[in-house]
Amino acid sequence: MPLDNPFYSAEQQGPYELVSIGRFELAEGGVIPDLELAVATYGELNEAKDNVILIPTWFSGTHATWWQVYIGPGRALDPTRYFIVVVNQIGNGLSTSPHTTDDPEIAMSRFPHVRIGDDVRAQEILLRQVWGIERLALVVGGSMGAQQTWEWAVRFPDKVLRAAPIAGTAQITPHDVLFVRTLMDALTSDPGWAGGDYAAHTDVADGLRRHADIWAIMGLTTDFWKSGYWKTIAPVVEGLGWETFEDFQQNFTRLLFGLMDPNALLTMGWKWQRGDVARLTGGDLAAALGRITAKVFVMPIEQDMFFPPQDCEPEAALTPGAEVRMLHSIAGHFGLFGFEQTYLDEVDSALTELLAHQV
Repeated sequence: MPLDNPFYSAEQQGPYELVSIGRFELAEGGVIPDLELAVATYGELNEAKDNVILIPTWFSGTHATWWQVYIGPGRALDPTRYFIVVVNQIGNGLSTSPHTTDDPEIAMSRFPHVRIGDDVRAQEILLRQVWGIERLALVVGGSMGAQQTWEWAVRFPDKVLRAAPIAGTAQITPHDVLFVRTLMDALTSDPGWAGGDYAAHTDVADGLRRHADIWAIMGLTTDFWKSGYWKTIAPVVEGLGWETFEDFQQNFTRLLFGLMDPNALLTMGWKWQRGDVARLTGGDLAAALGRITAKVFVMPIEQDMFFPPQDCEPEAALTPGAEVRMLHSIAGHFGLFGFEQTYLDEVDSALTELLAHQV
């Protein structure tokens, strides 16, 4: 029986539709008998079907941050001009996930391994079968969404006209593998996890707290903490603000991750650790990126400790015609939340330029 978790609801995340694409075979050999993707759309598909922007979601995230922070009239991601499709990745708590499925063969601890490539293949099926979409004006995503953006550009070069991976790499690094392992160990070491068959996400409260604390250290920069920038951020829940940095840790990172499902986080973490477009070319990263025909803007965040510029820029150099557009945020990787208007202006400027590029 699916576990009830109000965090994964339209009331919390914004409206979306569950769309079935049927039986879906996974790269690792598992099967999801009826894969349902949680999809949010903004704007209208034009007759030529050439105004489509695809946005895949990041680790722990849903479509919520995109409509709250990045999408709007007059912005680069303008729903009055484009048909914007945000697809929640498999296992994120809204699309078919360990705690949401009512199929006992794949529920909870029995949920099969999913790869970044599986998400992209599922998204391609969705777009083609539901709307008849064969080409994308732009694929843009942050973090794990950037991993999917890279995968799209390599796997389906004839379908992607432009691509903007934000704060994410085409090939996982050893640092990220180790980092994600600590995130996963924080959850699985909690006795309440019960091998993945807990009765409620709150049974794993200690593990979720430790998971959140790792994010507080690595997801946010030393400048963010020591400058007191956290004081300027609005509370997540009215009445739960912060006067000290420990308060912020408790009422922002711990509060948010404490609402999430552990198995959903583990499913996403497993695929994050294995994100690598070179799998499509026998391990040759240069050959994989050389397949890309899209116009690519690689958009790292300067102080990001997960996907730093020094990891993103070499990939841009291997990608034909790619350009780097550096983003700046005192929050580092968590700059993706859009705390600063200057960061959002940089994103809008780069995406506007990219969308104007003739391809």
